[in-house]
Amino acid sequence: MPQYQKPPSWKLEGGGQVMDLETFVKDGILGGGGIAGGGIPGAGEKLDLKKMIEELETVGEEIPTVFICPISLEPMVDPVTLCTGQTYERSNILKWFSMGHLTCPTTMQELWDDTVTPNHTLHHLIHTWFSQRYLRFKKRSEDVHGRAAELISALRNKVKGQARVQALKELQKLVFSHQSIKKTIADNGGIALLSSLLGPFTSHAVGSEAVAILVNLSLDSESKVVLMQPAKISLVVDMLNEGTIETKINCTRFIEILMGEKDFRHEILSSLSLLVGLLRLVKDRRHPTGIASGVGLLKKICSHKQVRNLVVSIGAVPQLVELLPNLNPDCLESALQILDDLASIPEGRAALKDCSQTIPNTVRLLMRVSESCTQYALSILSAVCKLAPEECASTAVEAGLAAKLLLVMQSGCNPDLKHRSAELLKLCSLNYTATLFISKCKLTRTIQ
Repeated sequence: MPQYQKPPSWKLEGGGQVMDLETFVKDGILGGGGIAGGGIPGAGEKLDLKKMIEELETVGEEIPTVFICPISLEPMVDPVTLCTGQTYERSNILKWFSMGHLTCPTTMQELWDDTVTPNHTLHHLIHTWFSQRYLRFKKRSEDVHGRAAELISALRNKVKGQARVQALKELQKLVFSHQSIKKTIADNGGIALLSSLLGPFTSHAVGSEAVAILVNLSLDSESKVVLMQPAKISLVVDMLNEGTIETKINCTRFIEILMGEKDFRHEILSSLSLLVGLLRLVKDRRHPTGIASGVGLLKKICSHKQVRNLVVSIGAVPQLVELLPNLNPDCLESALQILDDLASIPEGRAALKDCSQTIPNTVRLLMRVSESCTQYALSILSAVCKLAPEECASTAVEAGLAAKLLLVMQSGCNPDLKHRSAELLKLCSLNYTATLFISKCKLTRTIQ
């Protein structure tokens, strides 16, 4: 709902309000500038008030409080005034009366007359105010769409150098500030045009702006197939490695959008440059939004078994393990899911075992964040401990795993999780006497 202006100071004793046109104009309530017919709606075709109010709600216009019904806090379409001088939307006050109330909702005065009088002056002022702003809004909207079409035409006519970059920047701003511009771009062939700008000889300045626009448009299957061309993907991967943080995030979104296409070429994911660029983004702690974007795409990539070995080979496991203590809950769950996927292959399990922080960082997360995080953490710990029981199980117990497993088994989590906890607890107990192992299960060692 739009913001409301501070109530004007024109009040009568008893709560009535002055509703004359002269005062409104003088105090600037109607604002400057008229409309066709001397500012009087109806001089031409009368505009529908409800339609104007609905469309202007999305713009954030500040509506004078005197136009707002005290009952619904919505702009009035059919204002009526009671004997107390207070004005309400007709349907709202009639509903108030139908509930058996014989008082004025604002002042709570008993009504000596339940007649409602149409407030023609206020209705006229409301209609005039909304008409002026609606027509200005429509004109601005037409200007914006016209400007978008002009920019697309300029880009199509091969505007060069910095002029091309500036045209793309302006088009990008229009897309961000006006949702309806997206349709204008599509209707004017803008998607194909922007796609054509991505290629082996495209500068990063042009490419980054084109990608920033494309990821905010609705792309059909045909457009996505075109964008999967090797030269275009190569440019996007280069920008993922070398662009600004905003460009890197847009490039991850670009790849994610393409991955949703049924004809997506999975060999794209086997690009070493793509994976290295993602890991650089993920470990840059200066930019949390970049970490979230990078982890999100890496999770989708690791769901494809054929690339997991490559992800492990570039050192993803220790980097992700090191990040675990500093991630927010959403990123943390995604990071654990990635590590769990990598633990499904021998190379991944070996990398997890060789990382000194895997066990302590993962044990710390059990029963700490969510059941999903606990499930992934437990799966990772099981994979590592089964790989080298004597070495890893004892390390895990020293890190407080036994006590955490008991907590899981006593919690209200799903039975499968409890069963897996019991199996891991049994594995961990093999190298200990009963008395020593019980001492390792003290909760004070892990709840810190």
